[in-house]
Amino acid sequence: MNLESVYKEAGAYLEGHFLLSSGNHSQFYLQSAKVLEDPALAGKLANELFSVIKNAGINFESVCSPALGGILAGYELARAGNKRFIFTERVDGQMTLRRGFEVKKGEKFIICEDVITTGGSAVESAKIIESLGGEVVGYAALASRGFCRMVGGLEKQAPNAKLPSDKPFFALGEFGFAMFAPNECPLCKSGSKAIKPGSRGN
Repeated sequence: MNLESVYKEAGAYLEGHFLLSSGNHSQFYLQSAKVLEDPALAGKLANELFSVIKNAGINFESVCSPALGGILAGYELARAGNKRFIFTERVDGQMTLRRGFEVKKGEKFIICEDVITTGGSAVESAKIIESLGGEVVGYAALASRGFCRMVGGLEKQAPNAKLPSDKPFFALGEFGFAMFAPNECPLCKSGSKAIKPGSRGN
């Protein structure tokens, strides 16, 4: 499956001037919500992602995703593998586990996002799972933005990548979009203003 074509056909491969959740700017943005609004396509992608994880010999019992962007991708991955699904969410800026969700001691988790850039939110979720006695056995996403080492893809992590190097990261595709600090952004220097299209913006 050509993930770039999937995103483009869904109108989810955006070009412009975007403010990312990390605070950096980019000319490109992957709006996974447009891909996942089609249940059949979401299921097809999740089935493929589950197969990649299974074929790598990774066994897990549950999936946890950080809200909001990761919820649909994580739920679909859990459905594909007939696993339990929970999610973490931010409360006053802090990632937390609420809504009666529990983690059993030794329970094996995959942390799943729609898109992973540096992996910061995924790592925050993983720390919560581990603090409650769970075991994170890997990370997954529909797409990687090319900063974190990926099984079958990028072999060396970028300096700002946050995913742990001792846990596998699985994704269906890799997009090597350039990112810029606001004071170094060539789009800003040309007079363009960044917009924030993601789940924490509009």
